Parts: sequence; structure tokens; C-alpha cells
Amino acid sequence: MDTGVLFSYVHSYGYAIIFLFLFFGVVGIPAPEESLLFFLGIFIAKQQLLWQYCFMASWCGVVAGMVIAYGLGRFFGAPFIKRYGKYIGIKEEKWERTKRLFYQHGKWVILFGYYVPGVRQVSPYMAGVIRFPFRSFLLHASVGAAIWTIPIIVVGMLLGRHVKIPLIYFPMFGIAAFLLFLSGMWVAQRFRKKSFEN
Repeated sequence: MDTGVLFSYVHSYGYAIIFLFLFFGVVGIPAPEESLLFFLGIFIAKQQLLWQYCFMASWCGVVAGMVIAYGLGRFFGAPFIKRYGKYIGIKEEKWERTKRLFYQHGKWVILFGYYVPGVRQVSPYMAGVIRFPFRSFLLHASVGAAIWTIPIIVVGMLLGRHVKIPLIYFPMFGIAAFLLFLSGMWVAQRFRKKSFEN
């Protein structure tokens, strides 16, 4: 995301554009959510944006996107799967197994799935489709939104304040963090596989 374009959007439309970017990103319309949060931190460090409004707009946009996606999954997802699931490889027994797994581990997927692109877009729809309890969903989605948005913004603030690196290089930090996450997941998977074999 070009920083000049981002700042011009915020300058022209206010903090509501932050809300919209993150809302649509969670609902599933492509948006560079991590880059946006990171750059917000940099702009806050340079005193071009107010931190309290950035935090609030970001958190509200994410939670609103999760709630809308949950609602769409709850009211439209199940009928679609029942009618067309067999045509896309989702048979009834597979669907029931998926539902049981999500009931067992869904709260952790909702809470920490924000850090995995794709998972944060799918998890609210899945929660809605299986009719995961809404109060529990909202609690975990709200807490998860905070522990995802705040650290990324804070990292941007710290780097923007203390490290003199041209802004063009900052997206590389996001790519490096994502690759590190994938490496950690691969190592954990290998470790679990070996433990099962032993």
C-alpha cells in the first residue's frame, strides 16, 4: 500500500476510511490489513494521526466485519451447504465432523485466527454456519481484534519513532513476520508428527 495514498484517504475521508478498510478486509474483500495497521503506527509516531482514533476505528472495523460475516454465515451459509455442499465436495459426514471440530476448538480459531490471512476471513462465516453461540463468538472476536490490531500498530509506532528507515522498506517487515510465522507452524507440525510416531 502506498503510504501517500493511505494518508490522503485518511485526510480526505477521516478515520472512517480506516474502519472501512478493515471491515471489508475481514468480510473477505481484499485489503492489506496488516500493512494498514503498521502504517497507522508510523503515522501516529510522526504525529500525523491520533492514536486513540486509530485504535478505535481499527477495532470497530474488525469487530463489525466479524459480526456481519457471522450473520451472513448463520442466515445464508447452512442452506447453501445443505443444498450445494455435495457438489463442492462437502458431504454430510464431513460437514458433521467439521462442525464438531469447530465446536471444540472454534473459540481459539476466532481468538487467534486474525494472525493468519484467510483464517480470519473464514472463521466468522464458519462460526455462523454452525450456529456457534453468538455471545461467545462476540467475546472472542472482540478480544482477538484487540490482541491483533494493537500490537501491530504499536510495532509501527515504535519503529516509526526510533528507527530511521525509508517507508518503502516497511512492508518487508510484514513479509518477514509472515514467513517466520509459517516457519513456526511447520516446525510445530513436524514436532507433533514425531511425537505421534514415538
